[in-house]
Amino acid sequence: MRVLLDENLPVDLAKSLSDAHEVETIAGLRWQGVSNGELLQRMEDRFDILLTMDRGIRYQLVLRGRPVSVVALRAHSNRLSDLRPLVPLVLTALEDGVEPGTVRTLGA
Repeated sequence: MRVLLDENLPVDLAKSLSDAHEVETIAGLRWQGVSNGELLQRMEDRFDILLTMDRGIRYQLVLRGRPVSVVALRAHSNRLSDLRPLVPLVLTALEDGVEPGTVRTLGA
């Protein structure tokens, strides 16, 4: 899977996922501050999944019919120490596949 980490996630999270998947960050692509709609357009040819902690993402985006999907993480904070326990869930979700055009929530 080709995964894009949203700017609300620590870039070091990419290291935990990159052994099994192609992972890039918004910061690495210099896409900071891009609106969610524009982000989806930019993602469509390059990525399969947007990994985010944005709680309102399912209400902000129209994903139906798009080739990308969103995995929304729920953790106490966006610190790597709080996100690390979710890495196995993320890897399993990516291996099982996330249906394009959907939002899948992982964590508490």
